[in-house]
Amino acid sequence: MPRQSYVNGRYVPHASAAVHIEDRGYQFADGVYEVIAVAGGAIVDEGPHMERLFRSLAEMKMTAPASAASMHVILHEVMRRCRVRDGAVYLQISRGVAPRNHAWPADIKPAMVVTARPIAWPRNFAEVRAIEILAVPDQRWGRPDIKTVALLPNALARMQADAAGAADAWMVDEDGMVTEGTSANAWIVTEAGELITRQLSRAILAGVTRRAILEFAGANMLAITERAFSLEEAKAAREAFQTSTTALVKPIKKIDETVIGDGQPGPVTAKVFEAYLAYLTSFGGGN
Repeated sequence: MPRQSYVNGRYVPHASAAVHIEDRGYQFADGVYEVIAVAGGAIVDEGPHMERLFRSLAEMKMTAPASAASMHVILHEVMRRCRVRDGAVYLQISRGVAPRNHAWPADIKPAMVVTARPIAWPRNFAEVRAIEILAVPDQRWGRPDIKTVALLPNALARMQADAAGAADAWMVDEDGMVTEGTSANAWIVTEAGELITRQLSRAILAGVTRRAILEFAGANMLAITERAFSLEEAKAAREAFQTSTTALVKPIKKIDETVIGDGQPGPVTAKVFEAYLAYLTSFGGGN
């Protein structure tokens, strides 16, 4: 079966899937989204993702086009039609279609699309390669805690990193404190072995992978602190890594021109990765 996607109530061939030219997601970046991991045919952390999605909708004063239960059915049907057992599903909701105007009509109907793609998850930490990071100014709007499709600053930062030979960028606020990566939460390990990630606020997205790691890292007796850390502190760290739905736990070997630790993935990062990989695969019964 060729790849299919869901568009506003219909399952259509992915190659011909389309939305209206006056969809506000296209014209105003007026929409929200979620990227959700799939492992062994099961959706990973569906509850937290739906919780964050509905929070984003509420913050944007948008109406949900379907209930969480209906979205569950749609997500699984797209996975089935695309034969995705390991990978990710992408769900996007825009405010809908209306004549172009900054203000939207009261009766606007939200639009929803869902796609799925396969991902070969790493089998162990030995398969994971450390990456280089470029530090850039954080130029996003004031509400990156809302998972909107307004990702131009993130995309520009990623392209700047790519041009510099780095895999990603860490964004730094006006006080010199790291906020997050272009699509990942940032973490460091201090010389004392303490695991640090920035506390939740309007400055960062509440990552679902971040949330899971905080829960089982604490259970594994890792010392954890949620606080802001500076770019200088990150460069002086013993280890650094970032977390996201599709990259899981990605070790960092270099920030700008500074090598982190000995330039190799560290033991704390390895422990966090292996624990999260076991958590991920548990959703599909270990498949």
